[in-house]
Amino acid sequence: MDIGMRCDFHMHSLLSDGELLPTELARRAAHLGHGAIAITDHVDSSNLDFVVRGLVEAARDVNAEWDLVFLVGVEITHVPLGAMPRLARRAKLLGANLVVVHGETPVEPVLEGTNRAALESEHVDILAHPGLLLRADAKLAAETGKYVEITARPGHNRTNGHVAKVCLEEGAEMLVNTDLHSPSDFISQSDALLIALGAGLSKDVSIRTIRDNPRRILADAEIHSRR
Repeated sequence: MDIGMRCDFHMHSLLSDGELLPTELARRAAHLGHGAIAITDHVDSSNLDFVVRGLVEAARDVNAEWDLVFLVGVEITHVPLGAMPRLARRAKLLGANLVVVHGETPVEPVLEGTNRAALESEHVDILAHPGLLLRADAKLAAETGKYVEITARPGHNRTNGHVAKVCLEEGAEMLVNTDLHSPSDFISQSDALLIALGAGLSKDVSIRTIRDNPRRILADAEIHSRR
């Protein structure tokens, strides 16, 4: 069974609250055989420009020489709902390939309505650890072509089964990401498959989630990079 190469589109460097420099994170991912990563450091209005510009420079170095696709991302985190579309658009204008939004995880006091605001924002790509995702929001994710995260991160992963169920029923596509902060948070593609299966997805849907959907993201990122 071809489960593809590991792609992880939710990682943090020391540009926010991770432990590693962006390039060291990328080097460790390449050593582990990952095909692609996105470093998506936490941002709000105070640090978005600094983070994206730094990641763009690091990604340029890595992508020029290593056999790893390094996408630039951000995770918009705990911001007022009205600021989200502006920040997402700003990130893309500065060169971000992916915009992730820190969803309504059950283990943090995320503002109610964050999931909906993310899914309504044109420039958002991934809703991370959305907690008790509403069925209407899963339907909106399907309609807008946004990805919903099944997460490996302890605490945030408490609602993976619920998220998988409503996304499957409403036709929303999913990804398995780590929300990595430390080198110990890396997982293999086999681990990702077990996480998807453990969330209640069938084998076919799990393969789509960990292999096919990342390939679509990479193809779309390549198209936009040529514009």
